[in-house]
Amino acid sequence: MSRTHCVYILASRSRSLYAGVTDNLERRMIEHRQGLVPGFTTRYKIFRLVHFESFGHIQDAIAREKEIKGWRREKKIRLIELKNPTWEDLATQLPHAYQSQQFQSRSLTRSPNTGERIRDDNLKNQ
Repeated sequence: MSRTHCVYILASRSRSLYAGVTDNLERRMIEHRQGLVPGFTTRYKIFRLVHFESFGHIQDAIAREKEIKGWRREKKIRLIELKNPTWEDLATQLPHAYQSQQFQSRSLTRSPNTGERIRDDNLKNQ
C-alpha cells in the first residue's frame, strides 16, 4: 500500500517556525491545534500551516525535513514565500474532514510517536 508522507512548516503569529514530518498531515494539524503535541509548538502557539510537501517514501520525507531544519531562517522564509507569499494558513486546503468538528472531537488517547498519554481537555467536558 502506498502512503503519502508530508514535510510541513508551521508558523506562529509572530512567525516563529517549526518543521516536521508526518504520514497524516490532517491528523497532525489537529494534534498541533488542540495542543496535543507537548513541547515547542504548544508552548509558542505555532499551529498555522504555511508550507508542505508530499513524498511517496518516508526516507525522502525525512531527508527533506532534515535538509530544511539545517537551513538558516532566511532560507526557510524564502521557501515559504515562494508559494505562499502572504503566509496564508494552508490547512484550509486539507480535506473537508479536517474542518469537521465531529472529526476534531475524536481524540487520541496515546501519542502516535511516543506512546505517552496526551492531554485532551475537551474529553473532560463531554
